[in-house]
Amino acid sequence: MASTAQIIAGADHDALTGLASAAAARRLLDAWAEATASDDTPVFAMLIGLQRLQGINHAYGRPVGDVALAEVARRIRQFASQELDGHWLAARIGGGDFLLATRSPCSRAKWQWLAHALADIIARPLGTAGATLRLAPRIALLHAVEPQASERLLDSLSQALAAARSQPGRRLQWADGRQSTRGRSAAAMEADLLRAIDANEISVLFQPQFAAGSGLLVGAEALARWDHPVLGRLGAPTLFAVTERADHTVQLSRHIASRALALAGQWPAERGLRLSLNLAAADLAADSFVKSISDAIERGGMAPTRLTLEVTEQALLVDLECAADAFSELSRAGVRIALDDFGTGFSNFWYLKNLPLDYLKLDHSLTDDVLVAPRDRAILRAIVGMARALDLEVVAEGVESEEQLAMLAAEGCDYFQGFVRAGPLSHDDFLRFASTN
Repeated sequence: MASTAQIIAGADHDALTGLASAAAARRLLDAWAEATASDDTPVFAMLIGLQRLQGINHAYGRPVGDVALAEVARRIRQFASQELDGHWLAARIGGGDFLLATRSPCSRAKWQWLAHALADIIARPLGTAGATLRLAPRIALLHAVEPQASERLLDSLSQALAAARSQPGRRLQWADGRQSTRGRSAAAMEADLLRAIDANEISVLFQPQFAAGSGLLVGAEALARWDHPVLGRLGAPTLFAVTERADHTVQLSRHIASRALALAGQWPAERGLRLSLNLAAADLAADSFVKSISDAIERGGMAPTRLTLEVTEQALLVDLECAADAFSELSRAGVRIALDDFGTGFSNFWYLKNLPLDYLKLDHSLTDDVLVAPRDRAILRAIVGMARALDLEVVAEGVESEEQLAMLAAEGCDYFQGFVRAGPLSHDDFLRFASTN
């Protein structure tokens, strides 16, 4: 069977979102159906429909609606890249409808929990130039054990999505008519999570980061994973979606920070390798945020000058002034600050002006097509030029080919991370990797 990349590369991507086009999605689903007929590997799919999109277009104009669609696409792609192994597909089917499908190990119960988590992520506030928007997703789910051609599969999903939309308050609908699977309830998942935190069962992986010019290892970004005893491995997006429902985000975030800093404290000091930690909106809203980070640094035994805190625009929507004060205090102690996912949304210049930033971390939607799209390369060049004028360094994420890396280095990106060099590693594997790089 042709690979996912080969099939999608043969068709245009959706111009607005950068996801696979509807035509490419149909070709891939048909290829999967042929493969399923020979090896019995099932296909899991979900069709995501956005409520309120028309209202946003009418109230704020089509350009704002387009920004919302592009941001939803980015969230779906980021979610899939962290949660799904093997072959997966993210596509825009039309209007405000998106498809996410996989042909990799999963279960009905896990697929349902992933849908709940993705719905929570899509529903998070979206900052625009003049308003904070919220989109209400409805999701149709399908578990195709028998081979299904794309037309039949998408028709089943469309009917289920229409049924979900017709029922007030219903968020998910299985295409086979079953309302939900018997699996972990929200209360059980919350209890599982608290036990996992107390038992130190939330694992921390490290995504290596490199200097773009020399290729030298410079540090790693910490990523959380949860090996659930029933659902299997859950990535950070689902993990934090569960904690947000249970209002335990700060507790989990502090646990991950403490664990990551303790492990990074074991790295060879002479290498000066940096650790990057992601922040959630709840972290910034907590009164004890600065103290908790400072205490974790001290316990871990790593110099604060080797720590970078990564924050997205979405997290900064909580309280900009408070975040600026907190970051200024941490910056004075030597901690560096990175604005993550830059290039999504409206990329508010307030952050560049008022936050003590050290890095801009480019969302990979900005760098995916730099080899083939002159406009993308021009935009990249403009962002790097602006960063230079502001004395900021630029980090590119999601780098997947040597050609892409060479282009990014030529345009002035300082650092990169991605599967072209290494995916997320366990701590022991990272230490072995660091010893040879």
